[in-house]
Amino acid sequence: MIPKETIEKIFDAADIVEVINDFVHLKKAGSNYKGLSPFVNEKSPSFMVSPAKGIFKDFSSGKGGNVVTFLMEHEHFTYPEALKWLANKYNIEIEEEELTADQIQAQTERESLYLVNQFAKDFFVRQMFETNEGKAIGLSYFKERGFSEETIRKFELGYAPEGSDNLTKAAISAGYKIEYLVKTGLSKTNERGSYDFFRGRVIFPIQNLTGRVLGFGGRILKQDKKSAKYYNSPESPIYNKRKILYGLYQAKNEIIKEDGCFLVEGYTDVISLHQTGVRNVVASSGTALTEDQIRLIKRYTNNVTILYDGDSAGIKASFRGIDLILKEAMNVKVVLFPDGEDPDSYSRKVSKEELEKYLEEHAQDFIHFKASILLDDAKNDPIKKAETIKDIVSSIAVIPNQIVRQVYIQATSQIFGITEQALLNEVNKLLLKSGDKQYKEQQRQAEVVAQQPSVPKVSKDGKHPLEFQERDLVRLMVQYGDKFITVEVENEDGETEEVNYPVAQFIIEEMLSDEIEYKNKDYQLVFDEYYDGLQQGLVVSEKHFTHHPNQALNKVVIDITTPKDSVSQNWAKKHNIYPVDESERLKEAVIQAVAMFKLRTAENMIAEKQKELKVETDIDKIMKILESINNLTRARNAFAEQLGIVITR
Repeated sequence: MIPKETIEKIFDAADIVEVINDFVHLKKAGSNYKGLSPFVNEKSPSFMVSPAKGIFKDFSSGKGGNVVTFLMEHEHFTYPEALKWLANKYNIEIEEEELTADQIQAQTERESLYLVNQFAKDFFVRQMFETNEGKAIGLSYFKERGFSEETIRKFELGYAPEGSDNLTKAAISAGYKIEYLVKTGLSKTNERGSYDFFRGRVIFPIQNLTGRVLGFGGRILKQDKKSAKYYNSPESPIYNKRKILYGLYQAKNEIIKEDGCFLVEGYTDVISLHQTGVRNVVASSGTALTEDQIRLIKRYTNNVTILYDGDSAGIKASFRGIDLILKEAMNVKVVLFPDGEDPDSYSRKVSKEELEKYLEEHAQDFIHFKASILLDDAKNDPIKKAETIKDIVSSIAVIPNQIVRQVYIQATSQIFGITEQALLNEVNKLLLKSGDKQYKEQQRQAEVVAQQPSVPKVSKDGKHPLEFQERDLVRLMVQYGDKFITVEVENEDGETEEVNYPVAQFIIEEMLSDEIEYKNKDYQLVFDEYYDGLQQGLVVSEKHFTHHPNQALNKVVIDITTPKDSVSQNWAKKHNIYPVDESERLKEAVIQAVAMFKLRTAENMIAEKQKELKVETDIDKIMKILESINNLTRARNAFAEQLGIVITR
């Protein structure tokens, strides 16, 4: 277990904006930061990070929490794993307390798979740098390709020896279970036993955004027609190739810096470009481009440039990938390398400046690219030319932004000599066919539920749901619990005097004095935290909850204190709107919130008593109920008068 003092040190050191910016491209928005949700697909940013509070809130998925919560949600870390990741990032030493047998047994399968992959990666690296076979075959191959040792180590490249079970034996000897070796695809089993999946191959580790190894790619070096050139790890609980981009771990910061991403096909393309100096590059590595991969890029930039081999036979097949990028409201360009060249070979022949110049000068928009490829096939055939135009129009139709569509319609009109109206008609026909999907998407985007609930209506039995009032009291406790308000209290001599009260203590004493509990169990949890603190002479702060290990409690507090529709300070100043800050009228806000809660509670109790009155026949009990109703009515009227509310029933 990690000591409490170390946990506090980690939280103090961790910059939530810096950490989340490793996974989501954040932009300043007033005192906060905004970005696209990393949890759902969206076109308008609804993901918010508050550096002042040390929290994030994703209004699309409803997720929220602190820096540790984010890592748990996004990277599927356990609580200790997230703390260790942060400790490593900020160079904080962790001296763990000894785990119990139950805690050791509770280690997750996912963590075991990560650990097995980490062991395998280290094994492959050692084999290449420390064995004669590895140096002679693996290391020499990479150096022949022009990779420096610095680059090789940066991408943690390795070598799997020829032996049938070298890795499997080493892992089992180190205490790793064969079931995890099999689940990650590192080992295979048959009736004769277990053997290594990767043998006699150079190894490319495939990493997630935090650098953890998800799987491997292995390239064979000898001529063997019976074996595939590349082997890749099979899918596992931690590896889904459709959701991974090779090289993104090394490229993400450069992608943000350059506001653009180069997309290539293979591992060596990425590494060669990176070594040359073009580092904002990733690869789909063996799969057709997927929506998940595109959305991964979109977290960091809206600009994608696809790099193709000059003689690639799969260019036409890649058109679908271009359409997927356009559909995500991203900008896409294409670069073709000279015949016989690919990104790997070309980048090894030229300097960084020459490569950057080539990429800049040969980048085409998708219309000119598709037109050049398809018209070359069409020659002078009018039917094929018409099909080419339809193909390009189908790509324009997937673009969600109407203005961008119009720009591309104009460009297509000029290239092919077709009137804009004719092209627009074709685009509209395609949009009409897909109208249901687009409409649903627009509805989904529009239906973002405001964080602050509307005031609920009275139910049929005359009772008020107290969700709104309970939420408001808890919000005031969390946001201002340790702030002081001046209230009048009666001293031992029966005289009133002004006393400074912490807001949390005032609300708690008001609740306890009338023996009121929250109906919402989550809100009662927050109340109990404050009550336990006061019992120890402490007033907990908002930070206590945002750093709380209880993630359910953490989420409740974040939800309560992060309204969706808060007014932007910059926008307000621009329009000369200066709303009164609640903190400036804190005493009034707290007293009103308490009074409103008690008013609604009293009205509910009156409704309950009236319900009892309808079925009661015993005269003595009827009189007691009537007396209770009268007392409750007087209390209700007192609260209403305090709030300036006129009672009409």
